[in-house]
Amino acid sequence: MVIKYFSWIKEHIGKSEELIELPDNVKNVSELINYLNNLNDDYKKVFVKKDLIKIAVNRTYCSVETKISNNDEIAFFPPVTGG
Repeated sequence: MVIKYFSWIKEHIGKSEELIELPDNVKNVSELINYLNNLNDDYKKVFVKKDLIKIAVNRTYCSVETKISNNDEIAFFPPVTGG
């Protein structure tokens, strides 16, 4: 699976993307976030405000309940503001 991070999320985690192999117990985006939170505190700092973060699976916006697999591309975006 490819995970992509954008804007301040990328800055806090320290990378723009990573490749991971999903554990068998991770079946949706919410479980992926929980899994990442257990890796280190950098993820916890980002996902403490997970309700504000936009998620895309295979370039389509989705919810945390969306099913995922190792063949997917997941992207995490901060909320967009305009002016």
